[in-house]
Amino acid sequence: MWYMWGMEQSSRVASREDIAEGLEQAAILVVRHLSDRAALNLTASMVLDTLNREGPVRVTTLAAAAGIGQPSMTELVQRLERQRLVTRVDDPEDGRAALVTITDAGRAPLDDQRRDRRDQLAELLTALPAEDEATLTLAMHVALPIIRRLIDDAQQFRTRTDGDAPISQSRT
Repeated sequence: MWYMWGMEQSSRVASREDIAEGLEQAAILVVRHLSDRAALNLTASMVLDTLNREGPVRVTTLAAAAGIGQPSMTELVQRLERQRLVTRVDDPEDGRAALVTITDAGRAPLDDQRRDRRDQLAELLTALPAEDEATLTLAMHVALPIIRRLIDDAQQFRTRTDGDAPISQSRT
């Protein structure tokens, strides 16, 4: 009985390693091979994407979400402000604080990057045999909701361990 339990645990660990490798390889494909080097850097894109999804948030919350220090995030926000991609607005809950919000000009490069990545991926997919593309389509239908949950869980974990409330709760 214990032997079977040990095999089951070993199989789970191997399965988790396979999942981790698959996700890592997908990230490598996107970051190394589908990123536009002339466009926004990864952190700037992540900040704009966070603001686009979550709405106005404090610099401290953005720093926690990005896993960088507040001074570095302040510098990045200032750079994005100079580029007119973000702006600061008064925090309605605390008149001493400001919230960072995305501008329409900030949404444009996000949309462009997303469209370019998807176009590049679509082009890569044309090289696959139809059977592989069908398998990948099925896998994505199953995996995508799980990956989205993992992203949410990772975001909440990061903001909790950095001593800040999760972004989705910071706007209430």
